[in-house]
Amino acid sequence: MSDKKINWHKIADHINELDFADNNIAVVEIKGKKICIGRHNEQAYAFAYKCPHAGGVMAGGFIDALGNVVCPLHRYKYDMKTGRNSSGEGYFLKHWPLEIREEGVFVGVEETGGFWNIFR
Repeated sequence: MSDKKINWHKIADHINELDFADNNIAVVEIKGKKICIGRHNEQAYAFAYKCPHAGGVMAGGFIDALGNVVCPLHRYKYDMKTGRNSSGEGYFLKHWPLEIREEGVFVGVEETGGFWNIFR
């Protein structure tokens, strides 16, 4: 178990307030950094704005029938829940816990490292 503290950032009062495109992917900002929120089968997931392979903007991709987010550049697929590359290339898409609570929609970010390291 990790000793790192998780800070929860409210991104919306309700999931329906997020601007989901036709591809069921929304872009939000946490402390000035963009991340994606994907929606599939009544579940929502938070993941990196850019593909770890070649920097494709994940919001320009799509979510396939199995719930994988697909990068628009080279069609690499990632499980939105785990970040694991599901098309076999061996990459890992950064992801964060997302909770839908009575008081709103929250994304959990580790206090140190993790989230901010992908933007350096």
